[in-house]
Amino acid sequence: MLPAFPRRSGRSGRFAPSAPQSRPGGPRTAWAALASPRYLISSWPWRSYAYLFTSVPVGATAIGVLVGLAALSALLSPILIGILMLTAFPLIGAAIGWMERWRAGLMLVDGISSPHAQLPIALSLKQRLSFRRREQASMRALGYGFVLGVLIWPLSALFAGISATILLTTLAAPIIAADDELGMGPWTLDTAGEGLLFLVLFGPVFYVFSSYLLGVIAGAEASLAKAMLGPRQEELQRNLAELRRSRLDLVDAFETERARIERHLHDGVQQRLVGLTMTLGLAELDLPDGEGRRLVVKAHSEAEAALADLRAAVRGIHPRVLVDHGLEAAVREVADRMPLPVTVQLSTTRLPPPIEAAAYFVVSEALANVAKHAQATKCEVSGWVDRERLVITIQDDGIGGARLGAGTGLTGLVTRLDALGGTLDVDSPPGGPTRLRMECPCRLGD
Repeated sequence: MLPAFPRRSGRSGRFAPSAPQSRPGGPRTAWAALASPRYLISSWPWRSYAYLFTSVPVGATAIGVLVGLAALSALLSPILIGILMLTAFPLIGAAIGWMERWRAGLMLVDGISSPHAQLPIALSLKQRLSFRRREQASMRALGYGFVLGVLIWPLSALFAGISATILLTTLAAPIIAADDELGMGPWTLDTAGEGLLFLVLFGPVFYVFSSYLLGVIAGAEASLAKAMLGPRQEELQRNLAELRRSRLDLVDAFETERARIERHLHDGVQQRLVGLTMTLGLAELDLPDGEGRRLVVKAHSEAEAALADLRAAVRGIHPRVLVDHGLEAAVREVADRMPLPVTVQLSTTRLPPPIEAAAYFVVSEALANVAKHAQATKCEVSGWVDRERLVITIQDDGIGGARLGAGTGLTGLVTRLDALGGTLDVDSPPGGPTRLRMECPCRLGD
């Protein structure tokens, strides 16, 4: 199964659809708009016209391509090429489905969610086409293409065409009747005054009737498109399972890269600096007093300082106490280094390493922000497990005003928690106190 990568939205890493948005409180479907008292003065009647009229070229093109490809396949079937061409039908269906889901935005403000799995960029074009060809959603879209080409677009052209013709003729009745006779049903108009009277009396009535009629027809067509082109329950479950797998893949890739960097610094750069300090120490012993020995002593002290900074950086990447003794011991070690009193109350057992690491870095970064910006006199770190979810809060009595994305260093941790299915929220009114809360599943893949 291929991983899906939905779009992400919001500070806490929740996922949201990419459908177009309308003004708050407005109708989001044709049926809701038809029930609104403002329907006739809104854009929905004109949306209905646009939706029905655009059905004509799309439907005519769809049936033309499908019939033409079927005829060409039958003609070339004796040399097997025609049989191979039949495999392209699901791909044409997928293209029709994409177009119709996009066009349905005229009548469904939230659009129609794609039932197709989102494919990794690493797949080749041949692999992508092969996967799309085997999807059930492509075959459903192909069936919808036949319905669109055989039934929907002729009905759309008939109703929308007649309605638009009558409406435009009614609007132009005073001009047409001034030069020639105009027959409108049982009436014959032969003066501009009669045409104007007909427009005033008949125009509003027909606009109301045609607007509601076309709204119902367009709403029914959009509902049919959603039923045939939208995702099924099993496809939603599949996408959810793929999302969870993609999160775990992201976590694994992050941990693999972190271990590689840590190993390179520990076994490579750190060992070279150790060798350098030893060499400089030996040179210091052998050199007589003078300018040369002074420079070697200075270089020796700078190499030792660089080695200390590197060891601190390696501990910051992934502290050893976290691996050996768990989250509580690692958090207490950070709290002991803080310049203000920090109370730690953690009631947790050992958790999967990625979860412990994410929680540790949230606490570490939060405490660093407290020390730098909060002007607090005390801080409290609490943690517990609530219904298979790890909950950690960090609260201080500082000046408040903190928020995510304001250069606090917590923004990157939101992405890290996203990969684990967790969230991070900050409550920090001006004047304080500040309370940061993270939640994360206790098991990977939840």
